Amino acid sequence: DVLGCVLLLLCLHERRQGYAHSVRLDGDIVLGGLFPVHARGDRGAPCGELKKEKGIHRLEAMMFAIDLINKDPDLLPNVTLGARVLDTCSRDTYALEQSLTFVQALIEKDGSDVRCANGDPPVFAKPDKIVGVIGASASSVSIMVANILRLFKIPQISYASTAPELSDNTRYDFFSRVVPPDSYQAQAMMDIVTAMGWNYVSTLASEGNYGESGVEAFVQISRETGGVCIAQSLKIPREPRPGEFDKIIRRLLETSNARAVIMFANEDDIRRVLDAARRNNQTGHFLWVGSDSWGSKISPVIGQERVAEGAITILPKRASVDAFDRYFRSRSLSNNRRNVWFAEFWEENFNCKLGMHGKRPGSPKKCTGLEKVGRDSSYEQEGKVQFVMDAVYAMAHALHRMHRQRCHGNPGFCQDMADNIDGKELLSHIRAVSFNGSANTPVVFNENGDAPGRYDIFQYQITNRSTPEYRVIGTWTNKLYLNVDSMRWRRGDSSLPSSVCSVPCRTGERKKVVKGVPCCWHCERCEGYHYQASEFTCELCPYEMRPDANRTGCVPIPIVKLEWHSPWAVIPVFISMLGIVATSFVVVTFVRYNDTPIVRASGREMSYVLLTGIFLCYAITFLMIAAPDVGVCSFRRIFLGLGMCFSYAALLTKTNRIHRIFEQGKKSVTAPRFISPASQLAITFSLISVQLLGVFVWFAVDPPHTVVDYGEQRTQDPASARGVLKCDISDLSLICSLGYSILLMVTCTVYAIKTRGVPETFNEAKPIGFTMYTTCIVWLAFIPIFFGTSQSAERVSADRIVCVCVWVGWCVCGRGCVSVGVCMDGWLDVFLSGWVCVCVCVCERVFVWVSERVYACVWGRVGWVCVCVSVGGCMSVYAYESVRVCVCVCVFFCVWVGGCMSVFVCVCVCVCVGARVCVCVCA
Repeated sequence: DVLGCVLLLLCLHERRQGYAHSVRLDGDIVLGGLFPVHARGDRGAPCGELKKEKGIHRLEAMMFAIDLINKDPDLLPNVTLGARVLDTCSRDTYALEQSLTFVQALIEKDGSDVRCANGDPPVFAKPDKIVGVIGASASSVSIMVANILRLFKIPQISYASTAPELSDNTRYDFFSRVVPPDSYQAQAMMDIVTAMGWNYVSTLASEGNYGESGVEAFVQISRETGGVCIAQSLKIPREPRPGEFDKIIRRLLETSNARAVIMFANEDDIRRVLDAARRNNQTGHFLWVGSDSWGSKISPVIGQERVAEGAITILPKRASVDAFDRYFRSRSLSNNRRNVWFAEFWEENFNCKLGMHGKRPGSPKKCTGLEKVGRDSSYEQEGKVQFVMDAVYAMAHALHRMHRQRCHGNPGFCQDMADNIDGKELLSHIRAVSFNGSANTPVVFNENGDAPGRYDIFQYQITNRSTPEYRVIGTWTNKLYLNVDSMRWRRGDSSLPSSVCSVPCRTGERKKVVKGVPCCWHCERCEGYHYQASEFTCELCPYEMRPDANRTGCVPIPIVKLEWHSPWAVIPVFISMLGIVATSFVVVTFVRYNDTPIVRASGREMSYVLLTGIFLCYAITFLMIAAPDVGVCSFRRIFLGLGMCFSYAALLTKTNRIHRIFEQGKKSVTAPRFISPASQLAITFSLISVQLLGVFVWFAVDPPHTVVDYGEQRTQDPASARGVLKCDISDLSLICSLGYSILLMVTCTVYAIKTRGVPETFNEAKPIGFTMYTTCIVWLAFIPIFFGTSQSAERVSADRIVCVCVWVGWCVCGRGCVSVGVCMDGWLDVFLSGWVCVCVCVCERVFVWVSERVYACVWGRVGWVCVCVSVGGCMSVYAYESVRVCVCVCVFFCVWVGGCMSVFVCVCVCVCVGARVCVCVCA
């Protein structure tokens, strides 16, 4: 069992007591002490070199605290504290063996079968009874020792062990500490990393409870809080092989973006890591964040100041104890003989040798004994001195509480305490103490024996005005307070270095996180009409909005309307003004010559109605350009088809009158009814009233209002997008409004065809017929083009090309034909074409041709080439001497080089002079 193993170890320990070093102070109550006076030995040796700060300073702090307590009349009056201090040699197994000294007095030895030479029973030297232990330093040592001490109910107070594992009150119930656990320290270090903006770090731990538990706590916090990713977690072996630290540096460089290295390592490992970084020429690359094992110690950075420059370290909040400084500076070989390691410290500190038995045989200098600490050597108080003294005082205050209960306030060491100091009772008093420590900071314990988390944040800085030193840059007491402005990095640079996997995305870009590594991402820009809704998502703006300049939100799309100064308005207005002037001129002429035979023969009344329609057709241009509102939209509905209705109603009335006159003449000599001017006006205005009635019905069904069309100018580039303010007139409503005019036009065309053979004295018939033929062709071209383009959601890239072409051709029927034309489509892209035709004459008026055309088209920056085959025919609709007017319909089948096929339907009106030259306008 466990106790049997302890007894076996105790026997082995007793055999080796001959060379065990320890400091022994007699007293009524004896406290144990465990300090790393020496480093871990090499090649199997238990102990190595002396630790001046971590060992001697701390040991002397315990001695100094005991001296102060023994002199204090209010604390343990007339009771003397003693001590038994052992060296752990920074090794847990050796410390376990040494700590068995503390339990010797609690194990009864059976000497019944042992007799002296004279037959008397033996008399054993009674060992000191240890009532409590101060220490140890390393968490691994404290864990090992705590497992033994709890068996014998000996309370233990550590001054430096911070492993979170020691907070387990079920396993380490007799363990307490005056420093906070690493769970607080890990949180403080996480807060530092977050405050610096570092989200990609590596961790480095010494093998053992302290290092591994600290890193584990840091990693756990990073998982819970998020925002910080661990690039690598490396471990330093207990017994590192040659080249191990160079290998660690190379491993850290594999993730070079993770410049920050979180270190939970002992000072020996820290020193060797810094040395390896220097050897690998990585000075200034790594951003060290050290735990309290680094703290503000000088030993890890001696000779490696440049590598350690900028290192951020953490240390439980402390203050320098001035009284200890005076005490330690006054120590000498003559007045400090109780410390068995002080002579070795003297040689190490002053680099000299004490006689022929000194520990430094190679030193040329001999110690005089008159050297003085702080005068002949550098001195700075070790960071844990305060906590050593607080641990001793905590034990003393607990004993003082027990003394008041057991001895009823009587001074001196009463018999009740002398007979038995129960460890469990003493532990309850330890957990209940509350006092101001040596640095005037409160010393308390929670239910697990932990001290509250209070840390000072240091940075190792090198300036031109002073020697390298640790400077306080902040504190942590459950919350971080960091003075970033006082931080200095390599060569005194004050700008914050980075340790991130990926740089922050620019505004308008979203993060696409790398799977499994939330701190690493790629940046993708929110394209088109998308904006950055969050750092990870892009969302589409509402239809009437577009992304702002930074793409972090949406702004309304600017609303535009046709302006009077726009070329698209100036040209139509100019043409309309010319038309209005010309129409007005004709009206004035008609009025002036109203009673002349020519005017009366033309039909004055119908001419005035026709001129009114033409005037309205020109005037509607101004309504179409005016800024849309309810009034303008109302007038647009009224006058949109009214002008054409006036014109076609007048023409229809005229052609109908002519037709009825000649049809009636074939049957009888009596004149037909309703051919007088008054009747003609009545018929005309009756036809016009139907249009107005339809408009008023339209008003009732769908009242006029304005809308903003965002689709018409919704370009691929949101910056160019515009909303067009216009009247809410749908395409179907527009055609319905114009449908009545189309009906009048078709009817008029029918009458024109019927009256095409009238005598030349009725010379109005043929011009009206020609006008109706061309108008029908224009309307036949307009309707499919209008619906085809306006209903297409991709007009810009559509294959339907709307163009107006003008060409001059030279043709001989039955022979070759050469023609050259220029086309302009609806989007003002210029197509230059060269045509090679073969014409076949069928008869005098109708001919069919087959042509092969090669187009060389220029559109933006893209070159297009197509081969077209067209089939079409022309019908001569008017001829006067050598001039003929033809109407042509052509179908083009084009194969584009890109592989797509297009079909074009073209309607042309040609004016031909003779048999060879024609000028055509096509749509």
